[in-house]
Amino acid sequence: MKNSLVTSTLSILAMSLSSAAFAAKPTSHFEDYAQVKKVTPIYETVERRAPHRECWVETVRTERPRHRHNSATGTLVGGVIGGAIGHAVGHGKSNKKIGAVVGSLIGMSIGNDISRQGRHNNNRSHHEVSYNDVERCETSYRYETEEKLSGYRVSYRYHGQTYVTRMRNHPGDRIRLAVKIKPVGAY
Repeated sequence: MKNSLVTSTLSILAMSLSSAAFAAKPTSHFEDYAQVKKVTPIYETVERRAPHRECWVETVRTERPRHRHNSATGTLVGGVIGGAIGHAVGHGKSNKKIGAVVGSLIGMSIGNDISRQGRHNNNRSHHEVSYNDVERCETSYRYETEEKLSGYRVSYRYHGQTYVTRMRNHPGDRIRLAVKIKPVGAY
């Protein structure tokens, strides 16, 4: 009985293995090679924005004020003269003092105005003019186009049929194919 149990177990195991082998599908895809008939490069037009810098030299006029000390001489001289005139015109001791003060103030004001007017009239003579070369630059942008290789149009022949595909790299004389076979009507 022990022998028949071992024999039955081995039979069941053998049938299981053989049915699994019949149920396994054969490989339905493989790799093969086809002959390349024609290779045409494919170009695309690429547009890019490129900076363009242009520089030139300009002669520029520069004015600098001369360092001139603003003198109070006009104001002081006007005050002294105005005070002397006010003192001379005034009658009596107190009027002479008042006349000297008022004359001095009026004289200072007139002296200050005269010295200022002289400075404004001679404005050009109070500036130093120089000419310097200065480099100026300007950046503009141009659009440039170029033809860029984007791939290849490859015509090849496989089992009497001609096919066309697009590839990134040049394939050479033959092209490697991944062939998949599927029966018509299979699901």
